[in-house]
Amino acid sequence: MPRTRSLAWSELKIGVLTIVALVITAVLIFALSGSRGFFWDRYSLKTRFTNVSGLAPGSPVRVAGQEVGTVRTLEFAGDQVDVGFDLNKKVRGLVTTNSVAKLGSVSLLGEGAVDITPSTTGTPIPDFGYVPAGRAPAQFSDLTEQASQGIDEINKLAHDIRTGHGTVGKLMTDDRLYNELHQFVASANDLTSGLRRGQGTLGRLLKDPKAAQSLEASLANIETLTQQLNSGQGSLGKLLKDEAFANSLAAATANLRDLTARINSGEGTVGRLMTDRALYDRLTSVTTRLDELVGRLNAGEGTAGQLLKDQRLYENMNKVTTELSSFLAEVKKDPKKYLNVKISIF
Repeated sequence: MPRTRSLAWSELKIGVLTIVALVITAVLIFALSGSRGFFWDRYSLKTRFTNVSGLAPGSPVRVAGQEVGTVRTLEFAGDQVDVGFDLNKKVRGLVTTNSVAKLGSVSLLGEGAVDITPSTTGTPIPDFGYVPAGRAPAQFSDLTEQASQGIDEINKLAHDIRTGHGTVGKLMTDDRLYNELHQFVASANDLTSGLRRGQGTLGRLLKDPKAAQSLEASLANIETLTQQLNSGQGSLGKLLKDEAFANSLAAATANLRDLTARINSGEGTVGRLMTDRALYDRLTSVTTRLDELVGRLNAGEGTAGQLLKDQRLYENMNKVTTELSSFLAEVKKDPKKYLNVKISIF
């Protein structure tokens, strides 16, 4: 049998160096990956953004600001982008259904990252599941665009003011409006000065302690009256608090409503007067005749009219009445003088 040739040291040295290089490479990879762990220590998740500006495969994924994963894929999903990334299994309990993924940045140069808020109250997301996406932070381009729009608005506002548009523009270009505003300010100053000097009701209220005391007394009386009403005192208080009084008032209202309904239906004299045309015409005729009679009396027609209008007839009647009264008085004094009856017997 042929003898087995022994390996030379030079051949063994190459193998040893190769193994050492592999170990060093693995250590470097692990050191560079930090807490991401080896591939068997990772699991895959996804999220969906409307904009992935600055994000690329290899971008870091952070949980609570700590780098624990790497972006793996970027794929379109309609008008949005699916972002696939790997995370260290140590943070599985922190990345749950209540977590939120946002687009972050590593530096001011625009390099992107995925920031995930930790949450232990939700359910851990399984492999290849989606982390809910939050509102993307404003990008620098958005800020510059908003600043440009703001500058445009300021320029437009300044142009409107210079051309006299709006209240401020009219105030700066219209002398009449300026004078009116100046007069208003002067009037306000005069009013304020008058109040300080105690002029008018408000001025007296500010300066005169008696006016203030009177107002306080009035308010106290109003408060007392309100308390009495709340306690059921007086007619209004009973109306507010006494159920029987309220029922009586309701009954009176019902009776008045019933009476009004009966009048409207033509019942009774008042109802017939409102609804019976013949009765109304007769009443109108009587009123017309009474007006004619009063007119004839005022015109002096007839005995009664002459009595009202003829002064001489009035004086004669007054004289006759006076003489008759005198005669009756004399008769009462000496009835034998006027009531002497002689009886002769033949």
